[in-house]
Amino acid sequence: MTLGRHPREGGNDKPKAIGWQVLTIAVVFALRSLRSNFFQIYPHLPERISAAISRIMRRSAWRRHYIYAMNPFLQKLQPYPFEKLSALKFGCTPPDLPHIALAIGEPRHLAPAFVLEALCANLDGISQYPLTRGIPELRGTIARWLEQRFRLGAQAVDADSQVLPVNGTREALFAFAQAVVNAGASESVLMPNPFYQIYEGAAYLAGATPVFYNTAAATGYLPDFDAISDDDWCRCRLLYICSPGNPTGAVIPKATLIKLIEKSKQFDFIIASDECYSEIYFAETTPPTGLLEAALACGNTSFENCVVFHSLSKRSNLPGMRSGFVAGDAKILKQFLLYRTYHGCAMPPPVQQASISAWRDEQHVIENRKLYQQKFDTVIEILSPVIKVAKPDAGFYLWLNTPIDDTEFAKQLFTKQNITVLPGSYLSRETHGVNPGHKHVRMALVAPLDECITAAKRLRTFIKGL
Repeated sequence: MTLGRHPREGGNDKPKAIGWQVLTIAVVFALRSLRSNFFQIYPHLPERISAAISRIMRRSAWRRHYIYAMNPFLQKLQPYPFEKLSALKFGCTPPDLPHIALAIGEPRHLAPAFVLEALCANLDGISQYPLTRGIPELRGTIARWLEQRFRLGAQAVDADSQVLPVNGTREALFAFAQAVVNAGASESVLMPNPFYQIYEGAAYLAGATPVFYNTAAATGYLPDFDAISDDDWCRCRLLYICSPGNPTGAVIPKATLIKLIEKSKQFDFIIASDECYSEIYFAETTPPTGLLEAALACGNTSFENCVVFHSLSKRSNLPGMRSGFVAGDAKILKQFLLYRTYHGCAMPPPVQQASISAWRDEQHVIENRKLYQQKFDTVIEILSPVIKVAKPDAGFYLWLNTPIDDTEFAKQLFTKQNITVLPGSYLSRETHGVNPGHKHVRMALVAPLDECITAAKRLRTFIKGL
């Protein structure tokens, strides 16, 4: 395809209408400079002429010539949920109450002091170029953490070939699709619905078709993989799963993961398991199962077709450090490392050293879970008299089923109580005639306890008044 030609168009790269458009614009600017009685009588006429010409140009070959010289897949990206939320709140005047933000899942507990100390103690590493594969000590620490956390057994994970540090799971989840999808093969990427928006954007920009599987209340917010047709499995190159789920908090059982691994071998697709919420749970004796744990349980000791994504952002309250890892199938990670070598996204040396400190310590993670446990127990106790609400399996979101339309609920809550929550329909796409996020809002209990209590009391008052 010649640069500048959109695939929907023919072969003429040079716009035909640009001459008269430029001339007309010049005339309008000349008219604007006049101070005649005519334009004093009709002061807005030049602006109206200019607006009309702008509308023409937005549809013209001139715009297509320059806009479509960019990657055409960019045109498929939808506005991010928080852009939609800003538009929803635009023009609303909240009451004179302190604003409480529950829309964004940004941890607000204190970062571990010993991790920050390790970061500062290794700032001299800034003078070195880091390797994309990370230092052996970091990879080894991650491998040992995986073995202990998911009960994989000693030396079950090879630090040299089955672990790769990344700059947070967001960039890795996106980049992974670019590395594994064959853009010219009409492949699809399956993903949960509602979902973390990076999955859809990654699929589009990799040249694949996103295909959604709903996670609705009828199935306990768990995916029904048996409902996916063989035709969809045949076209699938990559399957995103999120367990614990964002925004639902539902944890996929081990038996389901085992069936999924067997399905991946049958239809030859890769499973990308987003497990960044796996360390926020409420029963210390029953942590969420991971994909590698399920793989080992069914005899898949090489983790074939299985790749997991973990992060320090939620686990250790370090979202700004941008530190995580991917682990699993060595053959896949070898190709992903090749991609990342060219991508240029190596983790800075001070961050690698600080990450080692974080992955080696579990006490701060236990304390972190206690804080979330306290907030969930308190907030649910306040809200339960006025609305049906339950603690999720894991994670730090309340996925609240609203008595009215979710966007109207969020708008009124902001207008009347100065609380921001995220409408569930902004996190979902209509699939099979249903938007599973409809009449739900996501509330991130990331604020301090006293702020969460205040929010819950205001929310209770708001719901009573509906």
